[in-house]
Amino acid sequence: MYREESEEVQRSIRSDPSHLPRHSYPEPIMDHEWNDNQPIYRQLRDRVVAMILDGVLKEGDPLPSVRNVAAEYRVNHLTVLKGYQQLVDEQLVESKRGRGMFINAGARNLLLRGERQKFLAEEWPRVYATIQRLGLKAEELLDVAPTRRPPQEEAPSKTEEEGER
Repeated sequence: MYREESEEVQRSIRSDPSHLPRHSYPEPIMDHEWNDNQPIYRQLRDRVVAMILDGVLKEGDPLPSVRNVAAEYRVNHLTVLKGYQQLVDEQLVESKRGRGMFINAGARNLLLRGERQKFLAEEWPRVYATIQRLGLKAEELLDVAPTRRPPQEEAPSKTEEEGER
């Protein structure tokens, strides 16, 4: 009898998720493969950063628990904790004792500023050199560029960024 009820409960949970907590975690889109050239905790940090920049994780969203990430990606929980701690140190997330870690307000804009500066300083010179070497014209590049994102997902303008300070 108990087993039949248990199976019925499980079927209802799968078919009607309304009883689950409203604030559920986003579907992870992190890759399960690790790069040997960089520590795993840093790769975890970078993957969470990418999820914030891509809008998968938004302000106030919880990060998946350390235990869940460690189990799902088969890494030590201290490795996950170290990656999460970097996010705390960068003021992108905050730890709420007993509740977990949550994305801070303004985290995406903070990341955008930093990532833009990093791109312009580190990657753009190589990209620009390749463009020059190949003799590509701006029109050619724009013709093959993907279409722009809708306005609500575009990066904030300079005036919006300055208004936050």
